[in-house]
Formats: sequence, C-alpha cells, structure tokens
Amino acid sequence: MTGTGLPLAGVRVVEMTHMVMGPTCGMVLAQLGAEIIKVEPPAGDKTRSLGGMGTSFFPLFNRGKRSVVLDFAKTEDRETMHRLLASADVFLENFRDGQLEKQGLGAEELRKRHPHLIVAGHKGFLSGPYEHRPALDEVVQMMSGLAAMTGTSARPQRVGSSANDIMGGMFGAIAILAALYQKRGGTADGADIRIGLFENCLFLVAQHMVEYEMTGNKPRSMPEREHAWPIYDIFETAGGERIFIGVVTEGHWQSFCREFGMLEFLEDPALRTTTDRILARSRIIPRAAEIIKRWNAAELSATLDRLNICFSPINRPEDLFDDPHVLRPGGLVNNTNADGEPFRVPALPIEWNGASIGEGLKVPALGADTEAVRAELNAEELPATAKPAARLA
Repeated sequence: MTGTGLPLAGVRVVEMTHMVMGPTCGMVLAQLGAEIIKVEPPAGDKTRSLGGMGTSFFPLFNRGKRSVVLDFAKTEDRETMHRLLASADVFLENFRDGQLEKQGLGAEELRKRHPHLIVAGHKGFLSGPYEHRPALDEVVQMMSGLAAMTGTSARPQRVGSSANDIMGGMFGAIAILAALYQKRGGTADGADIRIGLFENCLFLVAQHMVEYEMTGNKPRSMPEREHAWPIYDIFETAGGERIFIGVVTEGHWQSFCREFGMLEFLEDPALRTTTDRILARSRIIPRAAEIIKRWNAAELSATLDRLNICFSPINRPEDLFDDPHVLRPGGLVNNTNADGEPFRVPALPIEWNGASIGEGLKVPALGADTEAVRAELNAEELPATAKPAARLA
C-alpha cells in the first residue's frame, strides 16, 4: 500500500537526523504517508558512508524521504531552512543540546519564529543530571541493566540489534502522532517533545525493576533465570539442527507427553502441578532431549505445529529470506537504494486495511530534491490568487 489513502498524507516533516534513532522516526512517519524532507549538509549524512554492520543504516532508515542539501554557512540556506520549517508540521532532530542553537535553530528561536511547529528531539537522556551526555545503544544497555540481563553480571551482553535506537524512534513517532491529534482539536500551538534513548531502555527493563520493587529479590539474568515452565529450552534434532520448544500450558504438557511417549510423567503423582514439574526439570529435560534427538527437524516442526505448541528453529538473519511466512505477499517489500540497486526489507509489522505498507520506497541520492523543494517553497509562498495547485505530499 503506497501513495494515496495513507493516514499521514499531507503532513510535512522536516528532518535533520543521522544514524538510527531519529531516522527511524522519520522512516515510520514516511511509511504512514507523511512527506519527509531530510536536510543534509553538503557532504551528506555521514551515515551514508558507513560500512560493516552500519552498511544498512542509511538505506534502511531513510527510505521514502526527500533529500535537500543546505549549507548553513550561507545566509540564503539558513533562511531556506526557516522557510521549510514555516511550511512544515513537524521538525525532527537528534543533535546534542546546544548544537542547533549555533545554526539559529534552538528551541527558543524555533518557538518564536514557528510557534505552530511540533519539534521532536531524539536525545541520549531526558531532562536531568545526565541530559548533557551523549549516548549510544550500547551505552544505555549497559547503564540500564539490559546487558546484564541479556548476558550475565560477569559477562554483560548487548542485544543483537539496534533495538533501543529503533524503539526510541518509534516512541518519537507515537509522541508526534499524539501532538498531531491534539492539533486536530483546534490547538494552534505546536509541541516540544524530547525522546530519551536511556529512558527507552529503562522502559525495557521495567519488568525487572518492578519485580525487585515488589519482591525484594534481585532478578536473575536470562541465562541464569528460574524457569517458569517445565519445558522452555533449546534441543538438538536428529540432523543436528536446533529447535526451541516452549511447553507453557496444561494442555501443552498433556499433548507433549502423549505425543512423544513421556506417559510416565503424566502418571507420576509427584508431577501434578506446573510447580512440581519445574522443580523436576533436572529429570524432565534430559528425557525430552533424548526423545527429540530421534526426530528430524521438519517432522518435529510439523508435529509441534499440529499440537499448537510454541516452537522455533534457531535461525540467523539470512535464513529469513527463505522463510515461507516472510516470503508471503507483503512480508518483504521491494525498495531501491540511492544507487538504483533494489533491495528487500521486512515490511513494518502492521497491516493497514489488510495490506502491508512500504512497497516501492526509494532511498534519496544526496540533494536529489533540493531544487524541486526550493521551487515548491516559492510556489507555496505566492499570493493566494496566483498560487498553483496544492503541493504534492
């Protein structure tokens, strides 16, 4: 689903962001139909040239945007920026506090010149003692305890994705949508929104913080945790493939034991309750592993699927390009990089009126839309009697 019919059609967003958190916010808004004008310096967003694990950052998080190059050393370009902001509904940025003041784009100046504007700043921290600090996904995972919960206290481990940056951008989009909705009610003024990367990660570990708050018990890390179910483990199959199986309900337990010949557990009066079974994991898991080792992965998966028991192969990211669910219509969308090369990417995890969104998006070449946007600004600023048709979103 692209183009007309998207909910944010007609909303203009001016974006000055880099890396992942801020660009994610703009990418989500773009796929919901907003026009995203990405303002870049003459040398371009530095994320464009990243390699290694950063190779995908720019194309992935900047699809569907327009690129405008402005040189703030030039008075004309600084004024063009303010003309853009005057025409926009939202301004996205993710610079350290104080950086934009040097460009005449500080909070006070923006509120004075563009009181209608929704300003969303993606920062390392919300207001407080750490607000001056820069932050990275890795930094906030270490600070918040997420790395200690993912690995162990002795060997903390970050999660294998830019999870906080991406989620922080999503919280930015949520806040912007709320501000846009508020303006629908007749509020003329914009909003000053601050999104914190650290606080985003804090929200992720809230379940562990509240566990400690309520019980006084220090939460155990994922590798060291106390299991809440009798079977919730990774097993090896006959062909050496590994599979995760989660037996989490009474019905699952009954079905699993019957299907896989573990009737002795069903008949054991010492295993009547889930708690009894958790305490007996030391004898249940070896027996389950012995039986599962006899099955090939395909037949085992089909059986677990039929029993409605939770399971998953242990995949790597590249394996997903062969997964039948990912390959269903709309599971992957086809986009085009700035150099014209096509690439596939998972669609946003929503369906809008039964359809995926994000098909056909293009990554802008540096400055590709500069002249067009300048021309549109000139047209929009014509007197009403001379103004052509409304701009295209």
